[in-house]
Amino acid sequence: LEDKIVALRKQKPILLMTHLVLGYPSFEENRKVIREMVGAGAEIIEMQIPFSESWDGAVILKANDQALKNGANTTKCIEFADSIRKEFPDTIFVFMTYYNLLFAYGVEKFVQKVKSIGIEALIVPDIPPEEGAEYISACDRHNVASVFLFPPTSSPERLKEVGRSCRGMVYCVGRKGVTGSKTTMDNELKATIQRYREATSLPLALGFGVQEKEDVEAITGLVDIAVIGTKLIVLHQEQGAAAVGHFLKSVRS
Repeated sequence: LEDKIVALRKQKPILLMTHLVLGYPSFEENRKVIREMVGAGAEIIEMQIPFSESWDGAVILKANDQALKNGANTTKCIEFADSIRKEFPDTIFVFMTYYNLLFAYGVEKFVQKVKSIGIEALIVPDIPPEEGAEYISACDRHNVASVFLFPPTSSPERLKEVGRSCRGMVYCVGRKGVTGSKTTMDNELKATIQRYREATSLPLALGFGVQEKEDVEAITGLVDIAVIGTKLIVLHQEQGAAAVGHFLKSVRS
């Protein structure tokens, strides 16, 4: 994964990682949205397997709840991911979810399964590296990147410790709190990103509050990947799948 990101970055000043909740509002709509994302040039697509107790902001939390009510589960999400990755073999697909689902499925079995369908990374925000030995070793065995989060409240020493357990890239949190609220692109954020840079040599993906073209422009040159999630879900809710594609085409134009 790291090699792919580095190669893509040589071609573009910043990459886009887009987020959606599988099964919300339906797998059929997921397919439409992903087609728009790929068509708009998104290099990485982060597919969230819904969980009843997600840590996300209100928009993504409601999407998780609705997806579960609609019958989405881990098996259906894996089946959908297998199908969509075959449709877009040149796009990087990653899963984001919570550790309870891996534990229930079987950690080794889950990692082996996602590798077999071509998922390149896992983002599991509620398992700290020191408690994730089984998970990290399974990812390493099957060559699936284990991506951990850099929060802005961590000390430089803690960031380096987390960075050592990351593979492929690091998911950097732009501010305190949950997803969905806008992040202020200011000197404080720049200083935070600099601390992240000093803690790892891996590519940096910045999420939490990246919502507009101006946000992407502000972090271009500071990080490698802009992560856009809540904004896209709201656009889809209000204007349909095509609006997601139009927006994504605009942010790097």
